[in-house]
Amino acid sequence: MTDPVQTLDYGYVETSATQRNKVLRNTYWLLAISLIPTVLGAWLGVATGITRGLTGGIGLIVFLGVAFGFMFAIEKTKNSAAGVPVLLAFTFFMGLMLSRLLAMVLGFKNGSGLIMTAFGGTAGVFFVMASLSSVIKRDLSGMGKWLFVGALAIMVGGIINVFVGSTAGMMVISMMAIGVFSAYMLYDLKQIIDGGETNYISATLALYLDIFNVFQSLLALLGIMGGERD
Repeated sequence: MTDPVQTLDYGYVETSATQRNKVLRNTYWLLAISLIPTVLGAWLGVATGITRGLTGGIGLIVFLGVAFGFMFAIEKTKNSAAGVPVLLAFTFFMGLMLSRLLAMVLGFKNGSGLIMTAFGGTAGVFFVMASLSSVIKRDLSGMGKWLFVGALAIMVGGIINVFVGSTAGMMVISMMAIGVFSAYMLYDLKQIIDGGETNYISATLALYLDIFNVFQSLLALLGIMGGERD
């Protein structure tokens, strides 16, 4: 006679695995779609120069205020039909904010090449972390608190450097951000695979921020170290 508890247990495992795969699949799709408004926002910002005046403390206040406002709204709407449009509006805003760095890099003779290198490097990091997340069996949930401390240190350092304007400081912060947010990619992907994150909108937001920060930091580093003036 079959043990009903065992049957229930196996049924739960199967359903849970199916659910995790669905969340991962939906996250990948939404992540790919979220890059479209990012590119549109970046193009608009570069073409119009609409964000050119957002420098120093004013730019920092606007960015942090709007970004955290969007993230709060995404968290509130993640279980409703409004969740996806709010997330896509946020990625458009992030594209706009990225346009100042893109415009600066495009001012270099090899600017387009630097952008493509940063894009390729970011894609490579994501591929490696996605591959690792699928083969690592160990629970990585303990990484979360250390990564959060690292991200907080980067944010504080970045805020200070806005007012200091140190090129060396920017290089250090960029290298730290590449390391921390690359690790965050692995952590966030493993959370989905292990069932720790069950909402694909929240999962997409986390991975999007990881990718955005790696790309932005890599591009800033390439611009500082490899930008060629005419």
